[in-house]
Amino acid sequence: MIIGETIIFIGLAYLLGSIPFSFLVARSYGVDLRKVGSGNIGAANVGRACGRNAFLLATFLDMLKGAFFTAIALYNGGLPALSVVLIGGGAILGHTFPLFLGFRGGKAVSTSGGVLLAIFPLAMLLGVLVWLGAFAVTRISSVGSLAATLSVLLTALISLALGKLDLIYTLFICVVAALVFFLHRSNIQRLLKGTENRFQKLN
Repeated sequence: MIIGETIIFIGLAYLLGSIPFSFLVARSYGVDLRKVGSGNIGAANVGRACGRNAFLLATFLDMLKGAFFTAIALYNGGLPALSVVLIGGGAILGHTFPLFLGFRGGKAVSTSGGVLLAIFPLAMLLGVLVWLGAFAVTRISSVGSLAATLSVLLTALISLALGKLDLIYTLFICVVAALVFFLHRSNIQRLLKGTENRFQKLN
């Protein structure tokens, strides 16, 4: 029964994750994200192309699709931790490899944040604060994302050591952190070269 429920939820989470909300928000502004800025189908590129309000809306919707089925599985479905992380992983994979956009998606930051909000809210809060601080100093979205990912990973490892976080959730966070860094490999190369895009101002 648990296996069947888990498979169904994974499929639903992947389908929801595949809805390219950032792309759709930008399209409502008359912008095709694939042809502007970094070309990435993610909230940061929405902000760069369409402004603050569009960025906030895209971020909220991308987080929501990560949190939705993860939270249902955790709080209403009563599924075990392994099922919960597989369902959350389904949403992240849907965002990164969306069925509805030729399997070319975003870099998993906002949707992973939504999954994290469901399973480990404290780390999510700290991650947001770190992102805001790093972005405020550098005006570079990728620096904020990578710094936030490291803070979440460190928080998870400390929480595991203190007996405050399940091993399965910790391993999941490690895998997601590795995925985020892998998807940002081109950003990291540009950061090392000093050519990464900076935000001038979000209107």
